[in-house]
Amino acid sequence: MSSNYYCVLLKLCSKARDQTQAKKLHCHIIKALVNPETFLLNNLIITYGKLGNIEYARHVFDEIPRPNLFSWNTVLSAYSKLGHLLEMQEMFDRMPNQDGVSWNSLISGYACYGSLVEAVKVYKQMLKEGLVNLNRITFSTMLILCSNQGCVDLGRQIHGNIMKFGFLSYVFVGSPLVDMYSKMGLVYDAKRVFDEMTERNVVMYNTMITGLLRCGMVEDSRQLFQGMQERDSVSWTTMITGLAQNGLVREAIEMFREMRLQGLDMDQFTFGSVLTACGGLLALEGGKQIHAYIIRTDYKDNIFVSSALVDMYCKCRSIKSAETVFTRMTSKNVVSWTAMLVGYGQNGYSEEAVRIFRDMQRKGIEPDDFTLGSVVSSCANLASLEEGAQFHAHALVSGLISFITVSNALVTLYGKCGSIEDSHRMFNDIKNRDEVSWTALVSAYSQFGDANEMIDLFEMMLAQGLKPDGVTFIGVLSACSRAGLVEKGHHYFESMIKEHGITPLPDHYTCMIDLLSRSGRLDEAKTFINKMPFHPDAIGWATLLSSCRFYGNMEIGKWAAESLLELEPQNPASYILLSSIYAAKREWDNVAQLRRGMRDKGVRKEPGCSWIKYKKKVYIFSADDQSSPFSDQIYSELEKLNCKMRAEGYVPDMSYVLHDVDKSDKIKMLSHHSEKLAIAFGLIFVPTDLPIRMDLVRVEISGDAILYPKIYQLQKTSLFQGERDLEMIREREKGAKRGPKSQSDLIPRCVNHEMGCYGKSNKRNLYTVTYMLSWRGYLSHLFEINCGLRILFEVASHDDVVQYAQIKWQAQNLVDDVETEVELILQLAYN
Repeated sequence: MSSNYYCVLLKLCSKARDQTQAKKLHCHIIKALVNPETFLLNNLIITYGKLGNIEYARHVFDEIPRPNLFSWNTVLSAYSKLGHLLEMQEMFDRMPNQDGVSWNSLISGYACYGSLVEAVKVYKQMLKEGLVNLNRITFSTMLILCSNQGCVDLGRQIHGNIMKFGFLSYVFVGSPLVDMYSKMGLVYDAKRVFDEMTERNVVMYNTMITGLLRCGMVEDSRQLFQGMQERDSVSWTTMITGLAQNGLVREAIEMFREMRLQGLDMDQFTFGSVLTACGGLLALEGGKQIHAYIIRTDYKDNIFVSSALVDMYCKCRSIKSAETVFTRMTSKNVVSWTAMLVGYGQNGYSEEAVRIFRDMQRKGIEPDDFTLGSVVSSCANLASLEEGAQFHAHALVSGLISFITVSNALVTLYGKCGSIEDSHRMFNDIKNRDEVSWTALVSAYSQFGDANEMIDLFEMMLAQGLKPDGVTFIGVLSACSRAGLVEKGHHYFESMIKEHGITPLPDHYTCMIDLLSRSGRLDEAKTFINKMPFHPDAIGWATLLSSCRFYGNMEIGKWAAESLLELEPQNPASYILLSSIYAAKREWDNVAQLRRGMRDKGVRKEPGCSWIKYKKKVYIFSADDQSSPFSDQIYSELEKLNCKMRAEGYVPDMSYVLHDVDKSDKIKMLSHHSEKLAIAFGLIFVPTDLPIRMDLVRVEISGDAILYPKIYQLQKTSLFQGERDLEMIREREKGAKRGPKSQSDLIPRCVNHEMGCYGKSNKRNLYTVTYMLSWRGYLSHLFEINCGLRILFEVASHDDVVQYAQIKWQAQNLVDDVETEVELILQLAYN
């Protein structure tokens, strides 16, 4: 069997990425050939290098009796491509002779792995050795390095050398030079280089078009594209991608159709770009047609194209189609999972988003910062503090907490869950805050009702030169509304338009309606609505109507109710709120008439409910609910609360009852509000040191129900005991003495507090507790960690605690010998 035949077989092994067959063929060569030719051994080195087995490649090289220059360059190239930079430099220094290929391999190795200084050093040394080794690849490699590293000054110097040594006429050099300038935003320099080129090929045209589109110069790129004598698939794909990225999604889809009519081959990037355009345009039918075309091609199982299909269907709100594509994918990567997860979140399926994240973890796919940030946002939409804290712990363990997308999502999570202290703590932990970070915290304080703190934060944001967006102003205006800061709200609304150039959206106008009507300025609210450039949406009218009910303004209330009915005839809010106005004025005939109207038109109000999560189980309550197995205890607790309220001088507000019944029945109706039932359940079962967290759906909280949390605070006098203990620890660390509690008393209570919040029934919750303890500062010193570990041993295995302790110490770099310190901790914990 000849050496040429072996070389052909080796190329096949390399192409198939089959290292096992390559080794078998190597064995066959050793047995069949006593003294194999050098060029065959060189091909064997190439094969092992392409398969990533540098040890075998080096072993073959060492067995060559008299390696030639090609042999040296082959093993040098293998070291270069695989990133073994020290061995690469050592091999280069050992070479008896070097040529241009040797120098280029050395430069390429340093360039590909980001060693800018070393690459430039080798380039300068190459110039000193003479110009004989300089070639097109040398300059192309250096230009790509400058482009990737953003080194515009170095790039200009390389450009000068190219002109000096006469390489500017080479297309192979001109294309990366154009690409470098365009990537750095110097599009006019790129255009000048392009115009000066005496010879241009399709690659250079495509590079110039990409640069123009990247800088938003769509018309220039279109003219250049039209002037091309020869276009390939890359040219069309470049235009489609650039148009989509510049927001011209209709033009991108039309370009795709024209490309298809010309019968050009399409690749995954073409399909990915046009599907992105369809998603941006919400062009579901167009996306389905492209999907049907893809099924007839070889790209129906392509992971990149399938992920783009999932994303397109999700953006077009066809979640079932997205699920079908996702389920049928033969292989999935983190992009695929993230596309489905984000789709669930954006379409309101937050629980499904959390579920699919768990499935992703079980499949062994490691999430990136975008994936983790998305699932945290879904937890925020669900107001699920427990699961959100678990993902926070995951971010701490994996290091993804350093990404701004994850940190911002956590600020939002804690804000929406009412944990304003944790939200602010998370905000303070962010090193490089952006506009989203500030907006998240501003919105958190707005939702929390602390208008003064929110305004201070907003002014600090402006002082730092950050530009607020429309979402920021929604938080600001909402806080002003809740706090009754009418003049402040007016000022910020005007500044949003005049100073920041933001066009108000319906949400901003709704905030202003709420600001005026909540403070009793109903006539001003009506005038404001009449001056709006468009009519309010349903939320805006319902906001005004709710305030009319509170202030008893029948005239404006009827106007708002009629406008709401005209906009949404099946919306029960207008009937209910207008009924409450009539009921407050004891106009029972009008109440009955509205109820008949609802019945005749088939309008039905879904019953509101409140729920509370306790020991990983959700307990749901509706008004006057008797279905709970704990009903007797709950209503007994409610009676105790009623007695305390009456002792405090409480008188039930009968205006919130919309039925013409006896006074005793009205009192009973007010007492059995779903929120009150949930609070009573929490008072009975939730430990004293823990806050009660509830979720409400379709619940109109009456003024009477709002009084209950105040009584609830009388019952739970030790609320947030864990947080107060933590503050005492911090005071003690500063040298202050506040109270007799010792360190050994405080830490177990803090650990138990966290255990109560997040549960201790499984390993995942254990890690959540330990890392959240660390983040909050409970476990900041050796003794405190030992106290915590003693308690953790009650619910965790030896290996769990070892893993926690190792990561804890490695993260903080407290000691050099991690293993010794872990053993010490374990001994202390056992003792």
